Amino acid sequence: MLSYQHAFHAGNLADLQKHALLAELLEYLTRKDKPLTYIETHAGRGLYDLTSAEAVKTGEAAQGIEAHQGIFRADHPYLRALAEVRAEHGPNAYPGSPLIAAKLLRPQDKIHLAELHPQEHQALVRALRGPNIAVHRQNGFDLAQSLCPPEPRRGVLLVDPPYELKQDYVELPKFFRQVAKKWNVGVLALWYPILSNAAHVPMLAALSEDFPEALCHEIRFPPVREGHRMIGSGMFIVNPPWGLAEAAAALTDRLRNAGAAR
Repeated sequence: MLSYQHAFHAGNLADLQKHALLAELLEYLTRKDKPLTYIETHAGRGLYDLTSAEAVKTGEAAQGIEAHQGIFRADHPYLRALAEVRAEHGPNAYPGSPLIAAKLLRPQDKIHLAELHPQEHQALVRALRGPNIAVHRQNGFDLAQSLCPPEPRRGVLLVDPPYELKQDYVELPKFFRQVAKKWNVGVLALWYPILSNAAHVPMLAALSEDFPEALCHEIRFPPVREGHRMIGSGMFIVNPPWGLAEAAAALTDRLRNAGAAR
């Protein structure tokens, strides 16, 4: 299925959690001079306009980054990436995870991005260019399997599917097991929605059984509108770098103090 477009949800509280933790993760990894590989399985378009018809229709950014940008310290890597993107594209621009990664990574790092949706892929190609960036119109799971273990071997895999298919919840633990077997040093990060029907719970149980030392971070928030099923957001991270658990706990505290999450 190719109906999902993230423009309706860009900059919401789930994005804020995912992108803040991704930025912290990449900052930790780039403290060493050694190059790394960044792979993303469902990249989207990379750059969003928060005044677009899609963003305005849902109003999710207004309850996310537009309301809570001030909870972060001034030198937070998430804010650095956001500021750089807005300096280039205007005050209403919002970077997706591929663009955040591109802003925080270095010329010696390799970036591989997969996006199947034709319009989203075209937009992604326009938004991200560089000799170290490869944009693939390919199934992201297949791309990750073909690249792992990547070169350089240090690195991050971000898996952020739209969960349009219920089968994703069943297949993702199997996929993580396969990738981890090939790439045991990789940081494997999975974003998942927390829905009112708790669809994520069996998946999370399977992942936790396979990766008992992984970092699991969740936030809960009220539905953005009546009838909306998403009531939270989670990140499951295998091989988290030192310090990320503390950064995740601090994010929870900041969001709770701002009244954005519980």
